[in-house]
Amino acid sequence: MVSLNQLVAVCLLYVVGLFAVAFAAERAAARGRGDWLLRSPLVYTLSLSIYCTAWTFYGAVGYAARSGLEFVTIYLGPSLVMIGWWWVLRRLVRIGRSHRVTSVADLISSRYGKSNLLAILVTIMAVIGVTPYIALQLQSVTLSLSIFASAEPGVTPGSDPLNSAQAAFWVAVGLALFTVLFGTRNLNVNERHHGVVIAIAVEAVVKLLALLAVGVFVVWGLAGGVDQALAQIDRSALGQWQVEGGRWAALTLLAAAAFICLPRMFQVLVVENDDERHLQTASWAFPLYLMLMSLFVVPIAVVGLDLLPEGSNPDLFVLSLPLSQGQNSLAMFAFLGGFSSATSMVIVATLALSTMVSNHIVMPIWLTYGQNSVQQSGDVRHVVILSRRLSILLIISLGYFYYRLSGGGGALAAIGTISFGGVAQFLPVLLGGIFWRGATRTGAVCGLSVGFAIWVYTMLLPSFGAGAALSVATFQDGLFGMIWMRPEALFGINGLDPTVHAVIWSLSLNALVFVAVSLFSFPAPVERLQGAQFVNIFDHSTAARGWSASVAASEDLMIMAQRILGPAEAQGFFRAQAQLQEKSDGLPEPTPRFVQALERELAASVGAATAHAMVSQLVGGASVSVQDLLAVADESAQMLEYSSQLEIKSRELTDTAAKLRRANDKLTQLSHQKDSFLSQISHELRTPMTSIRSFSEILRDAQGLGPEEKTRYASIIHSETIRLTRLLDDLLDLSVLENGEVSLNRQRGSLRDVLDQAVTTARAANTRAITIDRDLAGEEVMLETDLDRLVQVFINLITNAQKYCVADDPKLSIRAHQQGRRIIVDLIDNGAGIDAASQELIFEKFSRLPGQGGEGAGLGLAICREIIKRLQGDISYLTEVSGTGFRVELPLAQNGA
Repeated sequence: MVSLNQLVAVCLLYVVGLFAVAFAAERAAARGRGDWLLRSPLVYTLSLSIYCTAWTFYGAVGYAARSGLEFVTIYLGPSLVMIGWWWVLRRLVRIGRSHRVTSVADLISSRYGKSNLLAILVTIMAVIGVTPYIALQLQSVTLSLSIFASAEPGVTPGSDPLNSAQAAFWVAVGLALFTVLFGTRNLNVNERHHGVVIAIAVEAVVKLLALLAVGVFVVWGLAGGVDQALAQIDRSALGQWQVEGGRWAALTLLAAAAFICLPRMFQVLVVENDDERHLQTASWAFPLYLMLMSLFVVPIAVVGLDLLPEGSNPDLFVLSLPLSQGQNSLAMFAFLGGFSSATSMVIVATLALSTMVSNHIVMPIWLTYGQNSVQQSGDVRHVVILSRRLSILLIISLGYFYYRLSGGGGALAAIGTISFGGVAQFLPVLLGGIFWRGATRTGAVCGLSVGFAIWVYTMLLPSFGAGAALSVATFQDGLFGMIWMRPEALFGINGLDPTVHAVIWSLSLNALVFVAVSLFSFPAPVERLQGAQFVNIFDHSTAARGWSASVAASEDLMIMAQRILGPAEAQGFFRAQAQLQEKSDGLPEPTPRFVQALERELAASVGAATAHAMVSQLVGGASVSVQDLLAVADESAQMLEYSSQLEIKSRELTDTAAKLRRANDKLTQLSHQKDSFLSQISHELRTPMTSIRSFSEILRDAQGLGPEEKTRYASIIHSETIRLTRLLDDLLDLSVLENGEVSLNRQRGSLRDVLDQAVTTARAANTRAITIDRDLAGEEVMLETDLDRLVQVFINLITNAQKYCVADDPKLSIRAHQQGRRIIVDLIDNGAGIDAASQELIFEKFSRLPGQGGEGAGLGLAICREIIKRLQGDISYLTEVSGTGFRVELPLAQNGA
């Protein structure tokens, strides 16, 4: 049997070993050695194991024994967050590294205009929310010690041989001592605490191996192997898969929110992150670690319920089972695993909370009411470090008092859920701040206040039991007798699980108030600037702030930096900045870039909000404040934006006006063309009609006409009738084509045959000779189209060349070539071409170029355009050729070239 004294001695040796590991890591980091280990993704992943506290080491088994597989939710939430690290965690880490944030309160306050009021609110909420969790760790260590104390000979069953209250006190003292020694050695909390992180990594391995060792013993030593263990699980109540959807969803959400928002988790996830790429490794390695931690939870719970006496505390099955079988060494190893789980959580949690308390509560009070201003000589480092050490003692003391007030009873999982619910209230403000530029400080304060108040009323105060923090009447009749204000049935909603009830109301009203107030409030200039930087962190991770400073402030800035950073560090920083400004001696110029860099350096020690306030005392003496400068800059940016928009609108209006002018010119030309057409069409119609009428009257009335005269007059009437019919056919053809009423007679034929027919017909119809040059090889392609209509187009183009080419020796070149699945035919004569002003009108109806002879109403090219459009082709005028040229583009046949 392991005596209590032996157990205490082993614990002391274990703590001494952790001290040695932490010291070695600190010295290696100071000497620049061991970077491969200190800054490795493996150590970073193991540091995340502080999520696995005594709740997961001891309480998960108790949780499974009481609620079945519901314990999986405490592992499922963090696993989902890590798997989806690309969306949230990567952004948080980038913001943390870029803005040198020191805690979750620092990040939230920095996002919302560096509001210290918001930082104080988050800090107070975090301290209150984490207090039950610290009490949980003290309770787990005390319970595990009591198991060994109760097993000693001569101990009366049901007594308290350990004196749990005194044991919890000394455990709290030991944890406080370790945290003070290694958590406040380095003021710059933005740098990694290598000693603490390595110690946590060692503890992560210890608690994992301990839990796996107990699991292996239970499955193979007690259950008889995997098959027998599975059969035993199937026979037990835990083997029945029962899922309450609402409770599972609420607990998974709580676990995921706590994984991000717990101060200790934010400390290791963001503040202690040395390389953003470590998240990629942790995204699969940490879920694997959680899986191993949960691997034997169900077998231990089932075997413990079967073997141990009824009424045994299932939270302690991990220890009780080895002790019941005389496995003292295994029980001691399991105790060290639970001890590691509890101590690592308390150390990092108090470290993170003490940083928040000192940076956001102590330092602002010191700056406001202290007798020394930041310009005077002195060392602020002692104030900061002392405040952090006192904060550590205060926080652990609060955990101890909660343990005493709650009586040290209740399941560990229930206490953990209460703490998760408190810190989960940061989630709406945190996510809204990094994804929504419209989120405001006022909305954040209101949302946090409402959510936290509901959590206190529905989860924290009821945890002390009826008649303690809340009266029995309040539980039954509601606050002040208002039935809808019952802690476990707000607004008259009955029948919900208490945890689900508290989570739904606190988080939903928190988010609703946050969004609503943000929509109806207007952010200050600093909020808008910070919001833009946080939301667009990947676009400008190091955006500058609008500081301005006078040259006389350089010495004051040096004094302030020495008080916070220390003389050596401050002088080194100023020398480096002077070298960046290419100054060989003296102090650097207090440019906005330098002041920004100094503020970031100070923020790593005292937080962003406090550093901003301290720099403001020196730089803010100018006639224009930072807020005013940012407001002016913001208004200037808006004016530039409006000016840019007006310039764009002006350009658009200019372009539109130019288009309207061109359209107006074209309409004017078309109007002239219309007038010319009316005149021309009147002439074209009147001339043949007049001839027909005149010669028909002669034939009717004249006496004594000979056969030759009658034949001549009848021939004139016939030719004029043909001319009139041709004009009417053109008008009708164009109308049918424009209205889409034409029916195409698609045939398959050769382009060469089409051009042969067109050339022959055009030459026969026109007496003016023209030399036609063709490339017959290029015309050997197959078309599938309305060949008759296509012939009509080519006849018109060849005829136009015969009529209007003014060269002494008129020539027409016809060239065809393929381009993809289309054939292009160019018809170019050696005439004078068409002037630029008339080129846009040649395809319009009734268009005839001035100064050119010939007959017709100007419908030929308009008809050609409509025909080619119906044949799924294109016709255009060639502007870059010598002479007059037209291009016809047609699709080839589907299966041939």
